[in-house]
Amino acid sequence: MNDWVFFLLLFLAPVISSIPIALAYKDDKWTSKLPYLSVFGIFISVLMSLHIFFAMSGQYSYEWIPDLGINFVFMCDYLSRYMGVITAVIAFFIAIYGLDYMKGDYRPSWYWFCFNLFTASMLLVVYSDNLFLLFVGWEGLGAASWGLIGHWFRDDDDIAYVGKAGRKVGPLDMSWAPSFGGWRAISTIRFGDVPMFLAIAAIWVLSPTLNISEIDWHTLFISLGAAGTIILMLLFLTGLFTKSAQFPFSEWLMTAMTGPTTVSALLHSATMVAAGAFVFLKLTWYIEPWHLHDVPGVEPVYLLILFVGLISGLYGALCGTGMRERKVLLAASTMSSIGLMFAVGATSYWIHEEIAGMNWALLAAFWYMAIHAFAKASLFLVSGHLIHATHNRFLCGNFEFAKRMKPAFIITIIASIFLVGIPPFGAYWVKSMMDELKLHLWHHNDMILPIVLLIIISLVYAAVIAKFLSLNFLKGDKPEHEHVEGGGLMKLGYTLMVAVLFVLTYGIFKFEETQHFVHAGTESLSLIVGMSILVVFVAAVYKPQIKAFSSNIGVFFNDRMYLPFLNDYIVPKIGFFIAHLVQDYGNRAIDAFFNTKVIPGFFKAISRAIRAIQTGFLTTYVKIAIGFVLLILILASIGGMGL
Repeated sequence: MNDWVFFLLLFLAPVISSIPIALAYKDDKWTSKLPYLSVFGIFISVLMSLHIFFAMSGQYSYEWIPDLGINFVFMCDYLSRYMGVITAVIAFFIAIYGLDYMKGDYRPSWYWFCFNLFTASMLLVVYSDNLFLLFVGWEGLGAASWGLIGHWFRDDDDIAYVGKAGRKVGPLDMSWAPSFGGWRAISTIRFGDVPMFLAIAAIWVLSPTLNISEIDWHTLFISLGAAGTIILMLLFLTGLFTKSAQFPFSEWLMTAMTGPTTVSALLHSATMVAAGAFVFLKLTWYIEPWHLHDVPGVEPVYLLILFVGLISGLYGALCGTGMRERKVLLAASTMSSIGLMFAVGATSYWIHEEIAGMNWALLAAFWYMAIHAFAKASLFLVSGHLIHATHNRFLCGNFEFAKRMKPAFIITIIASIFLVGIPPFGAYWVKSMMDELKLHLWHHNDMILPIVLLIIISLVYAAVIAKFLSLNFLKGDKPEHEHVEGGGLMKLGYTLMVAVLFVLTYGIFKFEETQHFVHAGTESLSLIVGMSILVVFVAAVYKPQIKAFSSNIGVFFNDRMYLPFLNDYIVPKIGFFIAHLVQDYGNRAIDAFFNTKVIPGFFKAISRAIRAIQTGFLTTYVKIAIGFVLLILILASIGGMGL
C-alpha cells in the first residue's frame, strides 16, 4: 500500500465518518445510531497512527502548489510519531465516553462533526512539516473549538455556565454562558492567529522553503538581525501563546468550560491547549537554539518564553487554589502545566546535553506533555461523570458518595498521584528531570529564579489537585442529587485513559532516551521536592479548605485575580473608543477627502479653469497654443544647457 493512503485515512476517516450524522441532523432515529460510525472513524485514525509509529519515519512529500513552495509534507519524527498516537488514542477514548455522556443531546450532528473535525485538525498539526499546511490544521482547530465550546448555544441550563449566576464585581458580570464562551475562545485565538500567519508569510518570502525541518534557521536569523529575529519569533509565538492560553491570554480557557466535558477533556489533554506547546517544541527541535549562541536575538526570545511559561504556571496554580467549580479548577491547573512545558522547552537554549541524539529539555517537556495528557483527560472525564451524577458543576461529595462512585474515586486517586510528581509515579521522573534542568540554569547561568518558581508551582499544583480529589470524594458537602446508576461507557473511557499512565511509566524505565529521567529521580534535590509534594498533597487532601483561601484571598484567586476585567471590560472599552474615533472622525475625514471636499473641490477647480479658456475666440486659442510652444522651447533649452 502507498504511504499516502495511510495519511489520507488518518486525516479523512474522522471527518468522512461524521458526515452521515451531519446530514441526518433532522432524523432522531439515525442521529442516535450514527455516533458509533463517528467513533469508528477515529478508531481508524488510531490504527493509522500506530502504523506510522511502528513502520514509518522521515519526511513524506506530495505535491500541492510546488511553484509556491506549498506542498503536503508530513514529518514522522520522534515528536510527531509519539504525539500522533497520543492524540488519536485520547480522542478515541473520549469518543467512547461521549457515547454515554452525549446521549439525548439536542444536536448530536453538530457535536460529532465538530468533534471529529477537531481531532483530524490536531492530527494535521502534529504531522505537518510544511508551515502552511500546519496552519490549515491550526485554523481547523480554531473553527471546531468554537463549535464545540459553544455547543449548548441555547444558554438555557445553568449547569453549562461558568461562574455564579447574578454575581457581579463592579461593572463586570461574573457569569459566562456557553455562547459567550465559544465567542471568547475564537476571538482570543484569532488575535494570535493573525500575527502567526504574518510570521509564516515572512518566512515564505525570506526562505526558499516552508518545511520546518528544511529551513536554514541560522541563516534566516542572521539575515534578519537581532530586531528582525525577535519580531519574527514574537509574531509566531503570539499564536502559540493564545492557543495554549498562556498569560495574559488565559481567560478563554476558563470560560471554555461551558462546553461539554468531553470537549473540555479533549481541549486540555492532547489537542488545542497542548497544540501551542507542541508546535513550540517542534520548532525548537529543528531550530536547535543550543547551537545558535552566536546569533543575536535568539536568547531574548527564549528568555521570554521561559518566564512567560513560569508566570503562567504560577498564575494558573494560584487561581486553582480558590476555585470551586470542578472543570474550571482543572482548567487553571492545565494552564499551569502547559506553562511548565513552555518553560522547560525554553531551557533548551542553555542546555547542550543530549540523550540518544535528543536534547534533554525537549524530551522532558514532551514526556511531561504525554503524562499530563492522559492524567488530565482522566480527571476531566471523571469530572463530567460527577456532574452527571450530582447535577452540580461545583465541588461536592463525601466519603459515602465516594463508595457509590468507586471507579471514579479510584481513577481520580491514580490520575492525581501520577500527575503531581509524587515518587515513584509517572510525572515524578519527568519533574525530576525538570528540577535538574533548572538547577543547571542556576549553576551555569546564574538564574536561580526558575528553580525557585518551579518548586513553588509544583507544591501549589499538588495542593490544587488534592483539593479536587478531597472535595469531590472525601471532605466535600453531601450532594443534593445523586444519580450513580449507569454510565458504563463513561467508566470505560476514563479507566482506559488512566491505564495508559502505567504504560508511560514503564516506558520511562524501558526506553534509552528516558534513562536520565530515572537517574535524575535518584538525586537528592528531586527526592526532597518529591517528598515535599507528597506532604503537601496529603495535607491538602486532609484539609482542602483553609480559612484564608475561603475568604478574601480565595475569592481573589477564584476570580482569576480579576484578569476577566482585562478581557471583558478594559479591552472592549478601548476597542469601542477606537471604533468611536473611526466612526465619528475617521469616516468623516475619508468622506470629506473623497466625496465632499478635497477631491471634488480639486476637479471643480480644474473644470472652472477649463471653462474659463473656452471663450469661442480663435485668437485666444492661438495664444494658448503659442504659450505651450514657448514653454516647451524654454524647458528644452534649459535641458540642453544642463547637458
